[in-house]
Amino acid sequence: MAGDAKKLQPIIIKRVKKGGHAAHGGVWKIAYADFVTAMMAFFLLMWLLGSTAEGDRKGIADHFSSPLRVSVLGGGSGAGDASHVIRGGGQDLTRTAGQVKRGEIPAPRAAVNLQALREEQRRAEQARLEDLREQVEAKIEADPRLSTLASQLRLDMTRDGLRIQIVDALDRAMFASGSAEVQPHMRELLRSIGGVLGAVPNRLTLEGHTDAVPFAGGERGFSNWELSADRANASRRELIAGGLPEDRVLRVQGLAATIPFDDRNPLDPKNRRISIIVMNRDADDRYFRNASEVTEAVGGAGTPTPAAPAAAPVTPR
Repeated sequence: MAGDAKKLQPIIIKRVKKGGHAAHGGVWKIAYADFVTAMMAFFLLMWLLGSTAEGDRKGIADHFSSPLRVSVLGGGSGAGDASHVIRGGGQDLTRTAGQVKRGEIPAPRAAVNLQALREEQRRAEQARLEDLREQVEAKIEADPRLSTLASQLRLDMTRDGLRIQIVDALDRAMFASGSAEVQPHMRELLRSIGGVLGAVPNRLTLEGHTDAVPFAGGERGFSNWELSADRANASRRELIAGGLPEDRVLRVQGLAATIPFDDRNPLDPKNRRISIIVMNRDADDRYFRNASEVTEAVGGAGTPTPAAPAAAPVTPR
């Protein structure tokens, strides 16, 4: 019986069910897509190379073999030349169309704009000075007392700006003879001009001139130099009294007879004159630039040598 029980024991069979394609899944699709993309890129490259000229293909080969070298060593252009097949490079890294050969680089846009702005300012200032000239002439003509002095007034445009000159006449002197005392008609004229000039922001230069008649004391005493400087300062005071702000006067100088109005006749009364120069921007800049250079030259001349100590006082015997 025991042997029969052994024979009747059931036999259990375990079957493992395997998926048919579990090991592959969808990976083959990604690989196939990569392959197709690579083939498309390859055929596109072949098409581009086939439609590119021989010179361009050589340029591409040169670029990839030595991208930073100069393609033509004998003075030729670099790899970043605008005529090169590979655009870009050169000294200006902001350019996208290749470098420009030396001598062909245009001025920066900011510099061009600044230059145009300065030219526009010069034209506007020139127009303002021309308008000022007309205002001075109209002011003189409108006043019956001053209109008689119109023949002694000279207005012209110079390199430094508008120049207003008041010259002497035989029968109508601006100052008392040999002094800086302003005559009444000259005082009225200067004050009228000062009121007109006070309306513009330009600075002024005042110059006094005399004729070539020397003083009795000669150049070592009171001379035409002192007289011309005194008359220029007297004119400055009258302009300010007429309405010109004090800070508008930049320079006052006496030039004696060094710059005559009439070169052929240095004794002519017209050589005795006062020049009022309404300075333009360029003259103003030149003045301060020259003053700065003089200051730097004086300051950079070196450290002065200290003075020797004073000798001890000698006690008299």
